[in-house]
Amino acid sequence: MPPPSFIRHPDARAFAQAGVTVAQKSEPRGLIPAHPVQTSVAMLMGALEGGFPFCVSDNPVPDLPALPHAHFATLTGGTSGPPKVILRSQHSWIRSFHTNADLFRYSARDGIAVLGALGHSLALYGVLEGLHLGLTVHTLSDLSPYGQCGRMAEAECTILYATPAQLRLLPLHMPLTGIRLILCGGGALTCATRAHIAALCPNAALHVFYGAAETSFITLGGPNTPEGSVGRAYPEVELMVRTPDATGTGTIWIRSPYLFERYLSGSSPHTCRDGDWLTVGELGHLDEQGNLFLQGRAGRVFTVADQTIYPEALEEQFCALDGIRQCAVLARPDPLRGRHMVVIIEGPENLHTGEALLTHCRANALTVPRAVLFLDQFPLLPSGKPDLCQIATATGCIL
Repeated sequence: MPPPSFIRHPDARAFAQAGVTVAQKSEPRGLIPAHPVQTSVAMLMGALEGGFPFCVSDNPVPDLPALPHAHFATLTGGTSGPPKVILRSQHSWIRSFHTNADLFRYSARDGIAVLGALGHSLALYGVLEGLHLGLTVHTLSDLSPYGQCGRMAEAECTILYATPAQLRLLPLHMPLTGIRLILCGGGALTCATRAHIAALCPNAALHVFYGAAETSFITLGGPNTPEGSVGRAYPEVELMVRTPDATGTGTIWIRSPYLFERYLSGSSPHTCRDGDWLTVGELGHLDEQGNLFLQGRAGRVFTVADQTIYPEALEEQFCALDGIRQCAVLARPDPLRGRHMVVIIEGPENLHTGEALLTHCRANALTVPRAVLFLDQFPLLPSGKPDLCQIATATGCIL
């Protein structure tokens, strides 16, 4: 049985940026800043040594209560609203550390690289996993993509935790032949991004997982996962689709040992419990082999003239088109239809790209957006995902 609390394994080492071993800071309690990363990791290691509960965040967390023993707090991504603070037992992550170690054959020779800031749950997970299991961990969020590649090669890292957005930024002319495993979460992985990763890390097995801050791992994908699917249930996770429509799309419910306990700050009308089952309002369907296909979150779905729009599903389609690296599907108020659809593309205005998107919609019987807009650069969250609230404000749209 795994221990109920995080530990810092005596063999574990943590490095921030340029290979300087992080010195532990004693007795941190409560809130740990995510930056600067060296201070953050030092305080985190102190919390592990002292057995203190903690919450890592660069944002103020007002009225953070005293956390129970063997627990910690983390934040949701905040893609479409203010981040929520959630409470977890440390055991809910420890259990999956050992599952990953068995699935992916971790050994003492492995070193983990984490590209994101520790305020993002994926990055925090990667760091805690390495420290708990006795691996070397490199936190690289304060380096440029070029610096990250250089550091991973120099340190001979073998395991990489990253989001699709972070992986796309890594330069191809700095191949990482020593990476044997990439664990990618936090967004859809387009064909172009997969090709980029294959060229950058030719010896790596790529596993994309789907989950949320509230649920941790839900599914895990691999080389045999069907196109468009996020994979099959992660070990010890049960999936159920309730109230499906004619296409089989319904609300995804999860039963799992990795679930959060409760919100400490904020709430969501789409997060519901039914006994030991939980939903965060994600919509999708399962095929006969148990592969999960997502349509998106209920909180982002809207209707145009009685047609249901699933923004995330459309964004994934549009990002597969030439010239579109990132995009956002949002709504604007419409006095006749209630709302109409707008697509915002990252980059300078390009009439050819905009027309290609409209042609794709017409050819595939999709709802045609009323407008295609361009933003030179998307504002991003710490996770690397587009900040939809800022994008909506800049373009006169709503969420």
